[in-house]
Amino acid sequence: MEKRVLGLDPGLAILGFGIILGRDEGNHAPTLLDFGVIQTPAHTEMGDRLCTIYDDLHTLLNEWQPDLVAIEKLFFYRMGNTIAVAQARGVLMLVLAQHKVPFVEFTPAQIKQALTGYGGADKQEVQQAVARELNLDAIPRPDDAADGLAVALTAWFQR
Repeated sequence: MEKRVLGLDPGLAILGFGIILGRDEGNHAPTLLDFGVIQTPAHTEMGDRLCTIYDDLHTLLNEWQPDLVAIEKLFFYRMGNTIAVAQARGVLMLVLAQHKVPFVEFTPAQIKQALTGYGGADKQEVQQAVARELNLDAIPRPDDAADGLAVALTAWFQR
């Protein structure tokens, strides 16, 4: 059975996404379908930025029709940034509810553990694992898109 998994690395300025196709039969590696980012300009009003995320995520969901969405859980490191990212996550969850798409969440440590076997792995190790698992010649860019793929792969491995 095939399953499309959309991974999201939430952010207000840059939201990374990655879409993979996994197959349960045989020993097939997941296939890369798409990856990229949703960007909102820094000097745009908050409401407009959230609307951009809302509209672009609707477009992504309509285009790819994922069976499951995986979201990186919020990591607290700077309070001002955390609040903005939390607002963007709220928009993500609203759009997913509107599309009735199930979602799962993973901490950064869970993602690192799933891809590298070590919950304290650095960003480069995770990105190399993404390229290896998807049989890519290069690490996907920008970093946020690679992070979205890492979240999608984690969901696939945890199925």
